[in-house]
Amino acid sequence: MATGLLTDEAAEQIVTTCRTAVGDSLRSATYFTRDDYEQLYLREDLERDADLSTFIGHEWRGFTTAQTAYENSELGDYNYTIRVFDNGFLIRVTNDSEGVLVTTDGLTLKDFEEVATALNSFLGDREID
Repeated sequence: MATGLLTDEAAEQIVTTCRTAVGDSLRSATYFTRDDYEQLYLREDLERDADLSTFIGHEWRGFTTAQTAYENSELGDYNYTIRVFDNGFLIRVTNDSEGVLVTTDGLTLKDFEEVATALNSFLGDREID
């Protein structure tokens, strides 16, 4: 499953992290950088027709805007974003150079916290070439 962006091990670690945290509710997992992205997982009952390029562009702008807007606020540091839709949820976990978008069926806030914490740890531990 080498993506060019990630080693096989790193790609598998992201998918395993997401599957462990949210189980069968996982719809998709996409790794992205400022310049590229790779969908690492798509549940077999879903169509491969999402406009990921637009999603990624929006999420990078959203991250930059959120970082700037809430900088030095009493809310503390940015952790992750949850977006709620009619047919599922999207969670974005991002640092300054890379991120992961995860889509799911219904979850609890505790489930979102678990996957965000695990992905933040993964992104924080990585050494980018």
